[in-house]
Amino acid sequence: MVLSRVLGAMGRVLVTAGVLTLLFVAYQLWGTNIHTARAQESLEREFEQVLATASTTTAPTTTTSTTAPGPTIPGEVQDMVAPVLAPADLPLPSYGDPIAQLKIPRIGVDTVVVEGETLEQLKRGPAHYEGTPLPGQRGNSAIAGHRTTYGAPFHNLDKLAPGDQIIVETMQGKFVYEVDVPPFIVKPEQVEVLDDKGDNRITLTACHPKYSLKERIIVTGVLVGQPAPPIEGQEEARQEAAELASENAEANPAARSEIDGEFTADTGSRGPAILWGLVCAGVWLAAWAASKALDAKVGRRRKNRWLLTWSPYVVGLPIFLVCLYAFFEHVANLLPASF
Repeated sequence: MVLSRVLGAMGRVLVTAGVLTLLFVAYQLWGTNIHTARAQESLEREFEQVLATASTTTAPTTTTSTTAPGPTIPGEVQDMVAPVLAPADLPLPSYGDPIAQLKIPRIGVDTVVVEGETLEQLKRGPAHYEGTPLPGQRGNSAIAGHRTTYGAPFHNLDKLAPGDQIIVETMQGKFVYEVDVPPFIVKPEQVEVLDDKGDNRITLTACHPKYSLKERIIVTGVLVGQPAPPIEGQEEARQEAAELASENAEANPAARSEIDGEFTADTGSRGPAILWGLVCAGVWLAAWAASKALDAKVGRRRKNRWLLTWSPYVVGLPIFLVCLYAFFEHVANLLPASF
């Protein structure tokens, strides 16, 4: 009798653990999209304000390229080839600020890019590497994004081909890049793909293969037309960021040694994760206790008694799922990375 009870209890624990694991996988693949969708709505409003502010504080001037003509592009984006050059009074973007609207027509991408390639910002959308130029500027502007979680903006990055367009709009104007080589795969530690190549390009990075952190897929595009100049103070800020990154690397060589930013877990989420876990357990135990109490009250002979005994679970399930979502959010922050 005792053994059967122990085995029964173990079986229920294992089933519960299995169900929670499946729910967490579902949260990672679909639930995280809710977080990103909310963040993108907010970022779109913020970016509209950025563009409005830039348009009222600057006097747009266009330039013509002094280099050899670029590849032919459709007429509807011809006006994007000549960027709006920025005067000195444009504000420097800070960590977490929306910096660009990114569009990739071939794979249906239309999303706002944020500043800072940490996991915190990658949950909000594609994230710009702070140590690289802003999109549209001279040099190699790099942007990271998820492929299977948090909206998966770069899910179909592997479908791009030479000649496909990558269009970005910043407070400095609109810019068109053309994919120059087929997507290629590198190891996470091959950070040289982010280096300046002596031209004006954009580099998109994401995890590869899908549902894995093993490698990185890289897409590069060359700017069509002339780049915008750096914003006043930008070079100094980049130099300070580079020095800080160098100091951090010396203190912790593994901290920033891989493409896609900081893969360290957020230990600050440990307490909230435990708290929400306890709340989830409390809600479910309360429903179980209420069900047992109703079962004892109505008796076993009453017709349709199961409707009453299961009613606490029906009432408690929505509350439990909301708490479980919060629990999963903090658990995800404790993991070293998402894909």
